[in-house]
Amino acid sequence: MDKVLSFHQGQLPLLISMPHAGLGLTDAVRDGLVEQARSLPDTDWHIPRLYDFARDLGASVVAAQYSRFVIDLNRPDDDKPLYAGATTGLYPATLFEGEPLFKAGQEPSADERKGYLEHIWRPYHDTIRQELARLREIHGYALLWDAHSIRSVIPHLFDGKLPDFNLGTFSGASCDPVLAERLLGVCAQAQGYTCVLNGRFKGGHITRHYGDPANHIHAVQLELAQSTYMEELEPFKYREDLAQPTQVVLKQLLEAVLAWGRERYGR
Repeated sequence: MDKVLSFHQGQLPLLISMPHAGLGLTDAVRDGLVEQARSLPDTDWHIPRLYDFARDLGASVVAAQYSRFVIDLNRPDDDKPLYAGATTGLYPATLFEGEPLFKAGQEPSADERKGYLEHIWRPYHDTIRQELARLREIHGYALLWDAHSIRSVIPHLFDGKLPDFNLGTFSGASCDPVLAERLLGVCAQAQGYTCVLNGRFKGGHITRHYGDPANHIHAVQLELAQSTYMEELEPFKYREDLAQPTQVVLKQLLEAVLAWGRERYGR
């Protein structure tokens, strides 16, 4: 495979993960997609741009280069379901609206998908694991922020319109509850935005697998409604007028994570 991720190493005890920002396709996936999937509608659009302040903040950043239509980096390698009801798997078979992702009989082969697991999924997770270990070795603790976005209305997956900021901590298991409440407070004070903690999105595999408060690794997922920063329909245009105030809140959230860490661990 060619380049499967981008990685920037920062100096603060914070790693930001962007597993669904990639747009790359393998030949087998590209050739098999149904017409309505070719625009990659289920991408976490523009997330690296939205978090472009993170490097200056001092955070480490890892971002996928391949689309989730190839392999979903936020699912476990055994493909066990994370949510009850409609969801997507390690190798997505449907679009978020429930329609088939691939033309009949044109899905990638089992051998091709084994290659995606070994050469796309594993390097991404190796990077997360190694960076969290490095940060904890240096600072005594590590903070993981899993950055996502999604269309605000997808009837097949959830009822009604999503809140703007959907924080997930695996129902309190992936980070200290004091940190979670502090983040919820930041969102609650953000004028014009709605928020929820452990609502429809409680955190995917990355949050659940790496969050380990007992061993001083605290993980939070943010599922951000795309209506807060972009046009949700094709061509999925980035909206600077929407994104700028949203970035203010995102920066406040990450600063709150870092401040909590300094208070909790004294460094």
